[in-house]
Amino acid sequence: MTGEKPVTVDAATLDWGVRLLYLQCAGLVALTAYLIVLDLTSGDIVVAIAVSLTVMSALAALAVFAVARALGRRSARARGPAIVVQLFLLATGGFLLQIGPRWAGAGLLVLAALTALLILLPPSSRALGVD
Repeated sequence: MTGEKPVTVDAATLDWGVRLLYLQCAGLVALTAYLIVLDLTSGDIVVAIAVSLTVMSALAALAVFAVARALGRRSARARGPAIVVQLFLLATGGFLLQIGPRWAGAGLLVLAALTALLILLPPSSRALGVD
């Protein structure tokens, strides 16, 4: 070698985006636990609907975890799915702003917008090798 220094990329924006994805995963795990409690303690439920909703939230938690893990390992292919997750959160936040609770809708909108921004910023792109 001719004494060239290796190029280091500051990936703080991507790291924070991944942390927020893990936070979203934790929220989905908490939702799944809450739905399990409701499934077991509610008297008047349609079992098929209750179980399918609980399974869907558990699968969503697994999917977000997988995307966060892949993005944390600097896989450029995980960036698209991570943005899709944020689009779903933006839609959910908008829906909650309309029907309530408004605080949850506003929180989801801010969380989704911030996460998407962090993932799409140029330093994140460089860390993923996209730029």
